Amino acid sequence: MLSKPFLTLKIDVDTYRGTREGMGNLVRMLAAHQAKATFLFSLGPDHTGWALRRALRPGFFSKVSRTSVVEHYGLKTLMYGTLLPGPDIGKLCAAQLRAVRDAGFECGIHTWDHTLWQDNVAKRNAAWTINMMRKAANRYEQVFGAKPHTHGAAGWQMNVSAFVEHDTAGYRFASDGRAMLDARGAMVHATNGPHRVRNGNTILQCVQLPTTLPTLDELLGCEIDGKLITTSNVAAHILSLTADNPRDHVYTLHAELEGQKLAPIFEQLLAGWKAQGYQFAAMGDYYEKIKNTDLPVCPVTWDELPGRSGRLIVQGKAA
Repeated sequence: MLSKPFLTLKIDVDTYRGTREGMGNLVRMLAAHQAKATFLFSLGPDHTGWALRRALRPGFFSKVSRTSVVEHYGLKTLMYGTLLPGPDIGKLCAAQLRAVRDAGFECGIHTWDHTLWQDNVAKRNAAWTINMMRKAANRYEQVFGAKPHTHGAAGWQMNVSAFVEHDTAGYRFASDGRAMLDARGAMVHATNGPHRVRNGNTILQCVQLPTTLPTLDELLGCEIDGKLITTSNVAAHILSLTADNPRDHVYTLHAELEGQKLAPIFEQLLAGWKAQGYQFAAMGDYYEKIKNTDLPVCPVTWDELPGRSGRLIVQGKAA
């Protein structure tokens, strides 16, 4: 009997509000569907307000207008780091973080400071990068009493030193990048998926499990095939992508979106994927499934994706 394709659920928890409110909602929803998932935590200060510096980036305002940033993140969150001090998530929410682990979910690191990492890591040196990653790892160990074993980069932003640090930390798998997508959100290259990263002549050991589907905020408000994507049809659109391409997928969701106002859409996705025959998985489950296969080796590559401003890590062309 053939095994079901995996739908790996990777949950990014970006903010203090998402940690306090959206995360618990997702735990309850996933438990109701008996769905496994991986939660990736922001463990230091919430400086979301600093993200307003991205206002000069092409495509930023169109994304803000499409996705109602204030509605989903809240005005208070957008003041953290500007008019209000940034709350320290790992210190203030340690009990909530441990509750996710105690509910049986895989946990890992998203970042120390989400906005600081997302806006800076691409141009920072090894010392800065390693310092940020080890601050997050140390805080994770303080909260959980165990070392972290996986990572998913904030904003899919990395540099070579960050990939190397995964091997230093002993991570077997991580999800730091994206598969290339077309304007519909469909995969451009069918071969994209689990791979290792090349650093010069060195093949790094940590296996990358890239996100293969578009996120809700990349689709909402866009016109695709002559149709405006809204909250009423976005789930159906994503389900059409997984119906057309039945294979192992990784879907990134956010505690601030699917865990709050967009929770009904996530409920539709869970029910739809189950009906399509997918098996919900954590990142560790996916790694165990593919770890003994012959994986491609790809260079560190940056590109743009439809619906998202700026460049991010994507799966490069295998050597």
